[in-house]
Parts: sequence; C-alpha cells; structure tokens
Amino acid sequence: QVQLVESGGGLVQAGGSLRLSCAASGRTFSSSAMGWFRQAPGKAREFVAAISWSGGNTYYADSVKGRFTISRDNAKNTVYLQMNSLKPEDTAVYSCAAHRLADYSGSPSTRAYEYGYWGQGTQVTVSS
Repeated sequence: QVQLVESGGGLVQAGGSLRLSCAASGRTFSSSAMGWFRQAPGKAREFVAAISWSGGNTYYADSVKGRFTISRDNAKNTVYLQMNSLKPEDTAVYSCAAHRLADYSGSPSTRAYEYGYWGQGTQVTVSS
C-alpha cells in the first residue's frame, strides 16, 4: 500500500508560480514511478507529468512542457511539481499517483490506469 498526500495548491495570478508536493508513505518510495494528473470542473482527468523511480526520466503533457518541472527527492519520499508561467487553463485539482507496480522500470507512463495509488488532490486556481 502507498499513501500519498499533496500540498502546495492555492490561488495565484496568471504568470505566477506554485510548487506542489506529494509526500509518500508505505511501499518503498524510491522504487516507485510517480505521476501528476489534473482534473478541471466538467472535464476528464488528464496527464500532466511523470517521473521514473530514479528521477532520470521525465515526461510531460504538451500543454505544460517548458512551464512545469517534475522532480523527486527519494530521501524525503516526496515528489514535486514546479509550475511556472501559470495560465487560467491550468486551474484544476492536481493529484499525484504512484505506479501500480512497485518496481516499474519502464518509461514514465501517461496512462492513469497504470497508477494504482492516488492522493486526495490539491486545488490550483489561476486567476486572469
């Protein structure tokens, strides 16, 4: 089992920045591939970013590439999402997720069904 708790969301003006954190406990975090997803009101959940267990491989949705950075600190059992140049369309509930396989070593996955553990989410609101 993996428990995930996100923090760092809030209200920010367009062009601003936020850093989301996701603290993990339970299964060995250092061997878990992680991802961030978001869901805006009335819209389907969408992939944002993913990172391999080592942190050596990352992948981003086209909509956030160049603005968001995913990283992890395995010593702190935490994954981060640095969000810069925020836009109103980035407004959503952001959730982190751990890959369902404890030792997944493939490319970072964009598919939500591959993630077996989810946090409760944190709200990000970007005003224009």
